[in-house]
Amino acid sequence: MKEIRDQINSIRRDFQSKPISKKDVPENPLSLLHEWLESAIKAEIKYPNAFTLATVKNGQPDSRVVLLRDAHEEGLQFFTNYSSKKGEDLVRNNRVSMNFFWADLDRQIRIHATIDKLSSEQSDAYFASRPRASQIGAWASSQSNELKSRKTLESRIKELEVRFEGEAVPRPEFWGGYLATPNYYEFWQGRESRLHDRIVYQLAGESWQIKRLFP
Repeated sequence: MKEIRDQINSIRRDFQSKPISKKDVPENPLSLLHEWLESAIKAEIKYPNAFTLATVKNGQPDSRVVLLRDAHEEGLQFFTNYSSKKGEDLVRNNRVSMNFFWADLDRQIRIHATIDKLSSEQSDAYFASRPRASQIGAWASSQSNELKSRKTLESRIKELEVRFEGEAVPRPEFWGGYLATPNYYEFWQGRESRLHDRIVYQLAGESWQIKRLFP
């Protein structure tokens, strides 16, 4: 155990990344988010659209990685089981934090947002675009609940494959999308000697205020 503790303590890597300047960033953070997502995709990073979603229930923070499926002026979209732990948390407190991290680019984006459900039509459209196996998996999983045996899940899958054989798989009512409406973005660019660039967008009324933070 001491060996791994020493190894963790000794991990060091300096950052040699291109700087970002407050005067050079766009007025709208969505434009910079798109730019950084495009860079992550071009760099062929595995799951460039993955982000950590943090929720709070009864004062206890919880986090997990989910996938971004759209980013537009109204907000950021992702999809999940409404009856999952995250779904239950969001019923009680719809304020979340989101974090994108691309280690290969020495970049991360921190976001504060409020969450609302997407319309049934939007959720239906996305569900219809999913692979059939994923559609059936959504029906089979009582997400976040205890599973006594893997065989139970596999049996559910087989039953559902028979149930929906020869027809389109409909979206279950307990599964759908959320829209995250950001009010805060922080774009973090790793720099040498840990003197990182941190550019913040804070929503004030209908406009974004831009500032730089100490690293």
